[in-house]
Amino acid sequence: MAENQENQKNQAPVEDTNHIVRTRREKLAELQAAGQDPFEITKFDQEQHSQEIRDDFEKFENQQVSIAGRIMQKRVMGKASFIHIQDKQGRIQAYITRDELGEDEYKKFKKMDIGDIVGVKGFVFKTKMGEVSVHAQSLTLLSKSLYPLPEKFHGLQDTDTRYRQRYVDLIMNEDSKNVFIKRSQIIREIRNFLDGRGFMEVETPMLVENAGGAAARPFETHYNALNEDVKLRISLELYLKRLIVGGLERVFEIGRVFRNEGVDTRHNPEFTLMELYQAYTDYNGMMELTESMFRYLAEKVCGKTLISYQGTEIDLGKPFRRLSMTDAIKEECGVDFNTVKTLEEARALADQHNVPYEAHHKIGDIENGFFETFCEEKMIQPTFIMDHPVEISPLTKKKPSDPTKVERFELYIYGREMCNAYSELNDPIDQRERFKAQDALAAAGDEEANHTDEDFLHAMEIGLPPTGGIGYGIDRLVMLLTDTPAIRDVLLFPTMKTLKADNKEAHAGEKVGEEGGSETTEEAVSDQTGFFTPNEKIDFSNVKIEPMFEEEVDFDTFSKSDFRAVKVKECSAVPKSKKLLKFVLDDGTGTDRVILSGIHAYYEPEELVGKTLIAITNLPPRAMMGIDSCGMLLSAVNERNGEEELHLLMVDNHIPAGAKLY
Repeated sequence: MAENQENQKNQAPVEDTNHIVRTRREKLAELQAAGQDPFEITKFDQEQHSQEIRDDFEKFENQQVSIAGRIMQKRVMGKASFIHIQDKQGRIQAYITRDELGEDEYKKFKKMDIGDIVGVKGFVFKTKMGEVSVHAQSLTLLSKSLYPLPEKFHGLQDTDTRYRQRYVDLIMNEDSKNVFIKRSQIIREIRNFLDGRGFMEVETPMLVENAGGAAARPFETHYNALNEDVKLRISLELYLKRLIVGGLERVFEIGRVFRNEGVDTRHNPEFTLMELYQAYTDYNGMMELTESMFRYLAEKVCGKTLISYQGTEIDLGKPFRRLSMTDAIKEECGVDFNTVKTLEEARALADQHNVPYEAHHKIGDIENGFFETFCEEKMIQPTFIMDHPVEISPLTKKKPSDPTKVERFELYIYGREMCNAYSELNDPIDQRERFKAQDALAAAGDEEANHTDEDFLHAMEIGLPPTGGIGYGIDRLVMLLTDTPAIRDVLLFPTMKTLKADNKEAHAGEKVGEEGGSETTEEAVSDQTGFFTPNEKIDFSNVKIEPMFEEEVDFDTFSKSDFRAVKVKECSAVPKSKKLLKFVLDDGTGTDRVILSGIHAYYEPEELVGKTLIAITNLPPRAMMGIDSCGMLLSAVNERNGEEELHLLMVDNHIPAGAKLY
């Protein structure tokens, strides 16, 4: 009974964490004093894993096995006990008896905790309940867990903690672990597919003088040894094309690229990109390769070509639809850009249809804005959107039949861009003019414009053959094939906003004592989420608040405002806006509510999903960046050190969506 109570302590709520950590450290100190420090053990002969034993029980029955893993469950019943051990393949039960281990070893076992890592040697059998188990003949503590795992019935559910502490997420959430196992399989099968087509895998520089090949703002750093400022690559393109010039003919690279942009359900500042280039083909060849590869991956990874993504069936077995960007726009909103001849006409159409544009945008940029506004989210089944405007494609060959368009396509599935491909521009004179236009955009303030790359131009002057090229976002591909809604769920360690100093202390959970020992800081563990941080932990000395009652409002006007609790279902950055976040909210009515808020400077979208906020819900819709914003989220505003701060009003998640405030 005492052991069961101790086991329950291992699953205790946050307020008991202090006691658990202290107790575990005392147990470790006892082991060390007795010369049994588990951290001095350097190896264990792990010869079998859980799944292989379960799958081939007839082979292993009554045979000796040696397994190792983490204790996930422990039931102590006098002279005999059961534990569940988790390894990389799953869980298996071990049967522990005092008669088999001996009294001293059994006492040591009873002091073990959930989370401890052990090695078990014994023979395989089935219990009366038919569960495949290992009857332990020896049990070795290999590593002592000094901090408790989350409560077993609820697991690790807080998304912020799951992303920051992925190691705990992998232990507690089997679905999460399976996503990353499948991710590895996807990348392996991509390599197999391309190897079968004669492609060679290569590696190119990450630190570059000129970050080109995409429309994105780069990260910048400094090379101390060379005393030069350099950038982290935003694309793989320009170096891979140099290799085509060198005669390698078919090359690909899978690697990290870095784009200094926002974070939402589909974007992470560092992500995995695959680019490939094939000499003597064009964008039609890239379409065939892409369609074949997606179908191949679905069959290998999912076992079928008709897959489900977020409740929608996606058919990768049928021929992918092919549609020009101009025709897609005409199909969705009736605007035919083939008839638009002047920038003034394009701007007038944009104003008429509430499509945002900037002063330096040309006809092609506005046409692309129409596609993003009206078409992109409608492309659910696999669709190749072809023949983009030349203004947005500085590295692509023009169509011989229409020099205002280029031979380029993007594949869309479930309203998301999955890849981007070109008939590569191989005319160095034309390329120089395109770079010149990009330089002008950069001078006008476009932080995502390309810059002239003289060495790349020199390579093109040596001679680049006709070439097809394509880039795939590996993370989005993994999302599709694992039915995962957010990019952070397919990245082992996604980009996260750094915790504030007081919250770092909360996650550390301990401090060094006066005599060199350690003790848990109760104030720290009481604030595991950083939510409701005690006032004494926040420095308000440099905060300035607006004077009250500068503007008066009569009570009748105020009472007409409908203040409601709303829950954040989705949150994403609004394209082309550096400030706006788009919230999809549950307001209790059963119909999603969309509200835009200029809060991006203070929050990243992912950290707001699942939160309960306060909104005014009876305001008329207001168009912002072509999106109707139906209400207003309430924020607290203050000034700190001369800079404005905004804080969304967040309330207890126990408050249901739609609850009215009085």
